[in-house]
Amino acid sequence: MNKAKLSNLLRQLNLIYVADLIRFRIQKFKNRKANAQFRKAHPEVVLPPDYLMYESFQMNYDKYYNGGRNMAKNLSEYFKKHIELKDKSVLDWGCGPGRIIRHMPEVINNGCQFFATDYNKNSIDWCSENLRNIQFNKNELEAKLSYEDNSMDVIYGISIFTHLSEQMHYDWFNELLRILKPNGIMLLTMHGDNFKVKLTEAELSDYNQGKLVVRGSIKEGHRTYAAFHPEAFVKDLFKATTVLEHIQLTSETKSWVPQDIWIIRKP
Repeated sequence: MNKAKLSNLLRQLNLIYVADLIRFRIQKFKNRKANAQFRKAHPEVVLPPDYLMYESFQMNYDKYYNGGRNMAKNLSEYFKKHIELKDKSVLDWGCGPGRIIRHMPEVINNGCQFFATDYNKNSIDWCSENLRNIQFNKNELEAKLSYEDNSMDVIYGISIFTHLSEQMHYDWFNELLRILKPNGIMLLTMHGDNFKVKLTEAELSDYNQGKLVVRGSIKEGHRTYAAFHPEAFVKDLFKATTVLEHIQLTSETKSWVPQDIWIIRKP
């Protein structure tokens, strides 16, 4: 890459990071009163640093904490339909600052063990220091985990594949499948048909042909790196497994677009 192209790329990346920082500050300002009220009402709740919260979700303490608890409850109900949640190993792949996994030991307490991994060192450091009864582990962007083959009964990843390149989809799915036990289940969320309205004409054409659409002008894995998943692509990704459920939720508000939920079982 010549100097001119490199300079232009660095300038584009800098603009993206600046824009992301501006969005963070806007969210922090908009939620300042609600967040102050939450802290006053719940002084016992340990919260992650604001930017870690923003990176993984929204800059809203109530949505992080109570929303995370509700999500943990909802996920446990999905799991129970397909596996007995007793003495199981449960992994949160891409846990961020613990929004969901922090509640799992309370929601699922039948002798289960809980694990969580993320590529963000700051998130893993914070979780390890502040959240109990969970074993945290840092991974890299490369599809490689430290867990043994066939060691997890349940794996879930909420909005993780939504920020990966096409090759990483296959690499990471194979790695997750490696550590999932036979008859274990995996729950993953994707940018499905609900997100077609966000696509350009050219992107929509590819999407409707069953091709993964990726917007990758920033570091892979970052919240602004986006992938969109037509059903045909996902079924091909999961072809070595049994698809138990494909759930397409409807939006309750104009400001919230729900991701598709896929639940699969390893043979």
